[in-house]
Amino acid sequence: MRLIFFCCSLLILISGSATAQQAPFSEWLAALRAEAEGQGVSAATLDTALAGIEPDPEVIRLDRHQPEFTQTFQRYIELRVSETRVRRGLEQKAAHWPALERVGQAYGVQPRFILAIWGLETNYGSFTGGKGVVRSLATLAYDERRSAYFRRELLNALKILDEGHIDAAAMKGSWAGAMGQSQFMPSSFLDYAEDFDGDGRRDIWLTEIDVFASIANYLSRYGWRNDMTWGRPVMLPVAYDNFAQQLMPAEEPKSCRRALKSHTDRFPLARWQELGIRRLNGGDLPTRDFSASMVRPAGAGGPAFLTYANYRTILRYNCSNYYAISVGMLANRLR
Repeated sequence: MRLIFFCCSLLILISGSATAQQAPFSEWLAALRAEAEGQGVSAATLDTALAGIEPDPEVIRLDRHQPEFTQTFQRYIELRVSETRVRRGLEQKAAHWPALERVGQAYGVQPRFILAIWGLETNYGSFTGGKGVVRSLATLAYDERRSAYFRRELLNALKILDEGHIDAAAMKGSWAGAMGQSQFMPSSFLDYAEDFDGDGRRDIWLTEIDVFASIANYLSRYGWRNDMTWGRPVMLPVAYDNFAQQLMPAEEPKSCRRALKSHTDRFPLARWQELGIRRLNGGDLPTRDFSASMVRPAGAGGPAFLTYANYRTILRYNCSNYYAISVGMLANRLR
């Protein structure tokens, strides 16, 4: 027992010593700057982006005290697919239709889904977060909890500045570094952001057509199909619960396990039709050669949804059944 106590005490001392020995922020920042220069970021960009930067205590507070997810599925949908959001989405659709149509045709993504993601991420660009992205990422990269991930994102943000897509003062986003109207992390920006208007800047902050193209490109690169929708709410037969256990997947999902672990295995729509699954109005399911999985996000007794391949693409944007269904339902309202 004393040996266990001694070992535990020693670990605490070592841990405390390691924390105490963390380099001062100024030294850490100098090393970060050297690494950025080694990756080709110019001294002029670094002078501007890093001048006078200090950790942001509010970012650490938000990271440490993220609220527990307590909303019910019904409440989540009510807030995100509200009549106000639908009405504003239809207004934005009318205002930007030529651009949305061009982007949709270019990337093979139906405009209503571009609108829905734009609407859910930033309320159609009206709320993108007011934090300086470089300062937020530097704060989280200096902090030891997830330093490696945020250090990479910080270096990516500096590369974006160096390429001239946005000025450092205007690079605003969420406290965790998600940027612009599409809420891309810097790594996603580098991989998926688009300069659709050809002005030499991938501007997801102020240029709507670049925002639309970036969202569409993200979906397209993850396999979006414009010949299908996301899925649909369905009506279950009375006997569904008797055979539901037989439909659970035998293997762990390879991606987005958090969301997909609650789905059944995928079956052709014809098989779901045989099992008695119907549209909400009681009509037959589509006679398309699609596979679909079943999910009941509110649990047994709650609403049921058949989800198609595009649903899994939406999960790439945000790995949450609540989110993906809200995108689909909002898109339905904006059709």
